[in-house]
Amino acid sequence: MANIQWFPGHMAKAIREIQEKLHLVDIIFELVDARLPESSRNPKVKEIIQQKPHLLILTKSDLADPLVTKQWLDYYHEQGQQAIAVDSRVRTIERNIQKPAQEILARQLKNQTDRGLQQQTIRAVCVGIPNVGKSTLLNHLVNKKIAKTADRPGVTKNQQWLKSKNGLALLDTPGILWPKFEDQSVGKRLAFTGAIKESLYASDDVALFGLEVFKTYYAKMLKDRYKLTDQDLELATPDLLLKITKFLGMGEDYDRASNRIMLDARKGKLGRFTLERVEDLTNGKTTNN
Repeated sequence: MANIQWFPGHMAKAIREIQEKLHLVDIIFELVDARLPESSRNPKVKEIIQQKPHLLILTKSDLADPLVTKQWLDYYHEQGQQAIAVDSRVRTIERNIQKPAQEILARQLKNQTDRGLQQQTIRAVCVGIPNVGKSTLLNHLVNKKIAKTADRPGVTKNQQWLKSKNGLALLDTPGILWPKFEDQSVGKRLAFTGAIKESLYASDDVALFGLEVFKTYYAKMLKDRYKLTDQDLELATPDLLLKITKFLGMGEDYDRASNRIMLDARKGKLGRFTLERVEDLTNGKTTNN
């Protein structure tokens, strides 16, 4: 399988622009995909944010395995990293984000109050990989369809400021990846969840990777969706893909079936899943540095 990589020019430009505007914001909202929290953390962000206050937001929690999400949140809190998991569509989303941001910025906000400022504005920049849900989150925070959204990576190409009703000033930025994935399993996780353009990877390779995860942790989801038996799940993964392809009525069109499997997973039709676990950090299965 060829190495998966995607770092177009507008991403490099976005990194420079974020660095230039860092002095304008109070806090960094780093958005990661709850289905692959570490693999969707851009190591370049550490360089970008420097010592700025920082809130890690696990998006798409409604699509992720809730038990594993809790384990990730516990892990981040143990590491001293403020982190929350959100479903961007809920009505309380602004409060869910604003409360921890206010806790992180408590001293700064108190200084504003002491100076007699009535309206306490929190200025934040939202950073994250492509298709992590930044624009969807921002649209719900400001209660308007201002940021462009689509179920594909690379929609937002420019930065823009958005304002909520309750004192959040938000700088939207394009999704940014990094120049090289040291671990190609990171690239496969990103591809499986839709963070990388489909033209840049072999769909059957990525689908096989995803099927391995589902066979290990979510076998019942595969059985229910594709009418498989326990015996089917004992097949080698390429043979399992063949079985699913035939069930879908696609003959031997493995690429088409692979894309269907990935789309089913992304849309939540298989169920809630997470592609990596906290223990993967200790056994070397997760690294994006």
